[in-house]
Amino acid sequence: MQDVLHSAGVQAGHILDLWRLMLGVCAVVFAAVLLAFLWAVLRAPRAGRDTSPDLSALQHNEPRLLRRVAWATALSTLLLFGLVGASVWTDRALAQLPLHGALHVRVTAHQWWWDLQYDDAEPSRIFTTANELHVPVGRPVILTLLSDDVIHSFWVPSLAGKKDLIPGRTAQLQFRADRAGTYRGQCAEFCGAQHARMAFRVIAEEPAAYEAWAARQRQPAAPPADALRQRGQQLFLAGTCVMCHNVGGTDATGRRAPDLTHLGSRQTLAAGTLPNAPEPLAAWIRDPQSHKPGTNMPGHDYSPEDMQALVAWLRGLE
Repeated sequence: MQDVLHSAGVQAGHILDLWRLMLGVCAVVFAAVLLAFLWAVLRAPRAGRDTSPDLSALQHNEPRLLRRVAWATALSTLLLFGLVGASVWTDRALAQLPLHGALHVRVTAHQWWWDLQYDDAEPSRIFTTANELHVPVGRPVILTLLSDDVIHSFWVPSLAGKKDLIPGRTAQLQFRADRAGTYRGQCAEFCGAQHARMAFRVIAEEPAAYEAWAARQRQPAAPPADALRQRGQQLFLAGTCVMCHNVGGTDATGRRAPDLTHLGSRQTLAAGTLPNAPEPLAAWIRDPQSHKPGTNMPGHDYSPEDMQALVAWLRGLE
């Protein structure tokens, strides 16, 4: 779900309240202007083709009209100052989120995918995943935002506002998910040809479920369970995939593409472009350019038998 009108966190709630206030004020002002226009049109004297122009208003003041304009100007100014005050108050409220015991995640944006590193004071507990951000319900999250190439923007409408990721700079975004669920996020800054296919998911889970997920993510890839998956692992390690991808517990240690250690546990492929299922995965490996033109991943022309083995091994990385 990607919906600014259904907040699932305190940050998004503050932003939604400000949006509703601005919408209400602007709707009232628009209605007032429209009614004033209709009233003026209905009350205006009618003239024919031969009616001479009435220039009397140029010769004397119209105090009633001046008073009305002055009152309208004063009211508009007060409303504008009110919206400015509401915006400042909202900004202060966003900055006052309690951050005790926060989860720290380092988010690096690439064209066109998201690298997510879960930091911890104990180095052995640090792990990396891609394109799916799991967070515990009720616990604040601090995102450290970086970009590897161009300007991107991190946006999860149901949880927080937008934050730009600018090359050479480090930004921060804090939020808290107060309701379990899956929330769609999107890069909100045009970042190239596949900007629209640079999505991600935030999966908010109860604390126990999150800890179980994190414990699994810290484990290396499970060894192949059968001959078919063994063949798939051999194909992966013998090909060019290891130059870009990392698979924990194997000789694949690349860092230029998404970490695949637990690929099988994710819901989508290629930053939300395809569902994570055998046929889409095989199609992505065979010809990624047909699904995401411009992506850095080349196509791989495996035989049907080899593709079946490779997909079986990758799908088994849970």
